Amino acid sequence: MSKAPIIQKLEKKQLKKDIPQFRVGDTISVHTRIREAGKERIQIFTGTVIARKGTGISETFSIHRVAYGRGMERVFLIHSPRIAKIEVVKHGKVRRGKLYYLRGKTGKKARVKGSIGGPRIKLEGEEKKGMEEKVEKMVHEEAQQEQLEQPSQDAAAEAKKTEEQTNKDA
Repeated sequence: MSKAPIIQKLEKKQLKKDIPQFRVGDTISVHTRIREAGKERIQIFTGTVIARKGTGISETFSIHRVAYGRGMERVFLIHSPRIAKIEVVKHGKVRRGKLYYLRGKTGKKARVKGSIGGPRIKLEGEEKKGMEEKVEKMVHEEAQQEQLEQPSQDAAAEAKKTEEQTNKDA
């Protein structure tokens, strides 16, 4: 047995499984654990992902943000135990693999276009079938709600007509 499969086996155990899907251009919040004087607190760093590099346990991503008129950039290991949580705030629409050109930009020039639509989710097999069933169920429930509301609108219109007729008669 060579050394590479053994190392891969050890690395596989340490990979995080709760990492959301995000790409370069997305705005994300990274919750990092910070230890100071024996106490632990969580600090949030929010910014635009400008690069993703590597694979496996050594995969990293760079976040850029402008705060107090200064550009800040930070590199995180995706599978680091210091990262408590990663949240995707906004999906960005970019046509580049790396957004290093954002480094010198501030204000409107540093903005990334947002993509229209919900989150990107790649479903396969049973998950896809389950999601399709949920969507069909929601559509069916909405149609039933509309049917229930429509007769009440007709009844309200009829009541209004009878009220007008009684006013004319009086």
